[in-house]
Amino acid sequence: MPRKAAVGSALGSVLEWLDFTAYGVVSATVFPKLFFPTLDPNSALLASFATFGVGFFARPAGGILFGLLGDRIGRKQVLMITFLLMGFSSLLIGLMPPYSIIGIWAPVLIVALRFMQGFALGGEATGAQLFTMEHAPADKRGLFGSFINLAAPASQVLANGLLFAIAAVMSDQQFESFGWRIPFLLSIFLIVLGAYLRSRVAETPAFEAMKERRKQTGNLEPQGPARRHRGTILRLILFWAAPCTCYYIVTVFSISYLGFQTALSKQTIFLCLMAANAVAVGLTLIGGTASDRFGRKPTLFAAAFVVLIVMPFYFAIMETGNALLVFAAMTLVIGAIQAQSGILPAFFAEQFPTSSRYSGSALAYTGANLIFAGPTPFVATWVMQESGGNPFWLTAICMALVVISFAALLASPETRYVDLTAVE
Repeated sequence: MPRKAAVGSALGSVLEWLDFTAYGVVSATVFPKLFFPTLDPNSALLASFATFGVGFFARPAGGILFGLLGDRIGRKQVLMITFLLMGFSSLLIGLMPPYSIIGIWAPVLIVALRFMQGFALGGEATGAQLFTMEHAPADKRGLFGSFINLAAPASQVLANGLLFAIAAVMSDQQFESFGWRIPFLLSIFLIVLGAYLRSRVAETPAFEAMKERRKQTGNLEPQGPARRHRGTILRLILFWAAPCTCYYIVTVFSISYLGFQTALSKQTIFLCLMAANAVAVGLTLIGGTASDRFGRKPTLFAAAFVVLIVMPFYFAIMETGNALLVFAAMTLVIGAIQAQSGILPAFFAEQFPTSSRYSGSALAYTGANLIFAGPTPFVATWVMQESGGNPFWLTAICMALVVISFAALLASPETRYVDLTAVE
């Protein structure tokens, strides 16, 4: 059952993240023309990145609602709901007519569907992690959790690989007309496969043990995390600030930056990003496995140090327009962040008791993405425009967040040996 939970959750999450990631890619390329054609190019790009951020603003709402439901009715039922909601909203994005056909309704509906994507993913991201964590052997929680967070780099590989292949065989006009829609239309297969996989896994032992305890004590109401775990939630939000911000600077903002600042083709940029994420898939597993052996905090510190070293030189490397150097820089940053991401499911789950693990972890994870990741492409674009294209201030913001992340991690306890089956 632990293996079924890990494989089912990982494959389901990869398929869900594929559409969420594909939206980020097309928001940096074709959405400004299709849905904001009345604006100048810079304003259209800002507006498109603003719709990208809507998905992150919706995630805390989904995290809170589905987190509370997951602590009340169980992890398995909630994960099925989030999966179906994500699949259908992505399918509708692929069917959305452009501004030239339905006018102002095009950007309005795109924003609404992006909100639904984020709302579903707010419950999905944490739920899939916990579902695997609570099934996993105690000495392999880092490894099992890393399988779930393979979803982000794997979805980047799939999304960028698919869009690269489509862009390679189509003209720019064909790609802008219907080529970008293909990843979203494939959601129909996502819905069928994911629902089948998740229906075959049982509820987690930790949740079943908590239900039994509630019956014995007569206390059937789960206790929410907000009041009792505010400090923990805030600390985890600050810890995840730098990784999630730097990740979206590299995987979303870099696409438009390279397109404006260098002569690299769209296909080459997609290929660099896809290859960097392919390497990061392995580093996600390495991070989770290393945390089982050396502890959560030492491994997280080592990965964060790599980001601290590379980010001051990242934009200078981008400006060279050398595809090999661009790939190397992307790989170092994305790989280090994904090594941390491989540890995140275990590290976050081990901070909370069973009765508030889903909602507490969801608040921390989605809160970090709301405050830091969601606005990243928009803020990065605005900062670069205000500074006349000088990346100094954007780099300074990244470095400040890395320092904050270090401080929050330093204040966190080591949790490798926490018993997840213990209930309050």
